[in-house]
Amino acid sequence: MSGLFLRSLALSHFRSHKALRIEADARPVAIHGPNGAGKTNILEAISLLSPGRGLRRAATDDLQRRPEALGWKIAATIESLGHLHEVETSATPGQPRSQRIDGKAAPQIALGRIARILWLVPAMDRLWSEGAEGRRRFLDRMTMSFEPAHGEAVLAYEKAMRERNRLLRDGVQDRRWYEALEAAMAQSGARIHENRMRAIARLAEAQAGAATAFPTADLALAGPEGAPDEATSAEALTEAFARGRNRDLAAGRTLSGPHRADLIATYAAKGIAARECSTGEQKALLISLVLANARALAQDFGAPPILLLDEVAAHLDADRRAALYDEITALRVQAWMTGTGRELFEALGGRAQFLEVREVGGEARVTPSP
Repeated sequence: MSGLFLRSLALSHFRSHKALRIEADARPVAIHGPNGAGKTNILEAISLLSPGRGLRRAATDDLQRRPEALGWKIAATIESLGHLHEVETSATPGQPRSQRIDGKAAPQIALGRIARILWLVPAMDRLWSEGAEGRRRFLDRMTMSFEPAHGEAVLAYEKAMRERNRLLRDGVQDRRWYEALEAAMAQSGARIHENRMRAIARLAEAQAGAATAFPTADLALAGPEGAPDEATSAEALTEAFARGRNRDLAAGRTLSGPHRADLIATYAAKGIAARECSTGEQKALLISLVLANARALAQDFGAPPILLLDEVAAHLDADRRAALYDEITALRVQAWMTGTGRELFEALGGRAQFLEVREVGGEARVTPSP
């Protein structure tokens, strides 16, 4: 099976990195160094080689190095299914981000056709206990890994919804102003729901019978506050939007639709909702889902995704760390992992590449760590 991995990564004026180049092979990459040295910035740069706003969801201008504020550029050589691709993404101050693939301008969705990239960051440790928005983003990222066009459906839905919400805030009563927008929302919304349900089904299949040290999570999609999500087809959504106009007018926003859906997870072996699990169990469930996603993509895409695991080792005991590394290497995943000390990755031995990040003279420096 052909793989998916970064052969090289070059950053220019990106966050704390004025100029950086990393050469890599298909093995996992363990990045260690003190807090604030720029480790997560490397992972963020890699996340921007996929559609979307990256693992921090930062505004484009916030990504440029200060105080220069000259804009930024990320360039990478990606080996994907036996083919090499030169990928660039960049932005100048005040301008939107642009992409080039093999020397030609390309839309963001084209990035998802070359590389599938998933991540876990410390902020996601609270995923199961906080609001539904984070869980929707988590599900949509996994869904896009299976179907890159899912992102376009989400953007189309959100654009039409913003226009509808503007009408609602302005108190517009004429139904004719709403019908075209609601039809567009219904069409996109139905695709969003269908894509999400397919992703949940694939994750369930990938978890079934898998040899893993991490707990299985049963997943379901629900409406607001866990209510059944009954309006999922284009026809049902069109009717629901029309029926809810008076209520939405009072609220000044759209109160039903896939933007209100919630991902519900249950620790399968214990029958306990993820929100009620311990912090360690919640983390283990997240890791389990990411590994299941990788197993599914190995079959569907032809290679597992590139994984970005920020400070993941610090939240696992030695046995769980070793188990995670064993599963990553067995799946042949190029996982980019960060941690404060090299000792967190010792169980990887020669199965990984090691990099040390230090701040020298106000600039981040990255050197191989033998």
